[in-house]
Amino acid sequence: MSESYPTLQQWERGPKIVAIGGGTGLSTMLRGLKRYTRNLTAIVTVADDGGGSGMLRQDLGMPPPGDIRHCMEALANTEPVMEKLLTYRFTEGSLAGQSFGNLILAALNGVTGSFEEAVAEMSHVLAITGRVIPVTSADVQLEAVFENGARVVGESQIAAFKKEQDCRIHHVALIPDHPKATPAAIEAIGEADLILLGPGSLYTSVIPNLLVEGVAQAVAQTDAPKIYVCNIMTQDGETEGYTAADHLEALLVHGAPGLLDLCLANTAPVHPGLLEKYREEDAVPLVVDRERIARLGLELVERPVASERGSYARHDPDLLAQAVLEIYRSRAVRIFRGERRYILEE
Repeated sequence: MSESYPTLQQWERGPKIVAIGGGTGLSTMLRGLKRYTRNLTAIVTVADDGGGSGMLRQDLGMPPPGDIRHCMEALANTEPVMEKLLTYRFTEGSLAGQSFGNLILAALNGVTGSFEEAVAEMSHVLAITGRVIPVTSADVQLEAVFENGARVVGESQIAAFKKEQDCRIHHVALIPDHPKATPAAIEAIGEADLILLGPGSLYTSVIPNLLVEGVAQAVAQTDAPKIYVCNIMTQDGETEGYTAADHLEALLVHGAPGLLDLCLANTAPVHPGLLEKYREEDAVPLVVDRERIARLGLELVERPVASERGSYARHDPDLLAQAVLEIYRSRAVRIFRGERRYILEE
């Protein structure tokens, strides 16, 4: 699959794409998409409570900045030295393990008095392509309820607790229940030409966004094509034994009718050396069960979108962006309704 990059004019007029999720998967996808359209919006979970983000959340009472920072790093247009600064982690003293990018966001949060404004200001500083929006400004925690009735509170606690229980997650919920969405997030979904969910941790990066009041409903109600980008591997401590259809069913249960139209899955093989590494963590390539996906009423598109490089099984940013835009172009038509909008072909 090969495709030349758009001209500046094509890039500026590119489709309005909203990507919903968090973690490394979302930021990887954004790195590819920003080359094809400037009209990008990342709507990002704020349920993280571990690592450096968790420390800032506990010490300063601010939303966790980690996933937001990853997305801004992916969309940033800065000098190499700034990229190094953003990703630098302190190794000693009271700041050990903390990211410099997180500290910038924490400082801006104090200066502006609002996490949303802090994210907007940092976006300007980094000259990012598009926008990054926290899904909610509320101080939320993630609770997982397991099939045996056990439950645990805290995103960072879920994986270890799941291993102890040795059973699947039944559902996840936010505490407090149904927090209010940021208005900018709902507005972006309503104006989108294309909506993407994932890739990323199913229960801790993607689904928490759908539990914020109005988000799942806004996605379901839009005419824009809605694609779930499947993970390449199952995830230790979260989705062991899951197939692609299991991921989709979990999204639909936590979301709303009409949440998804299509599932994009990888067909490229994972390097044998990586397979062995993941096998030690009880993780395997995601099985794409085509018949179950069809019974869910969803279309399936399979493309080779895994990266051939690196020490992790991840998507190739450019191949993924090309596949997403290919799907979009083949299913959307331009209709004038007083403004530029795209709807699915009948």
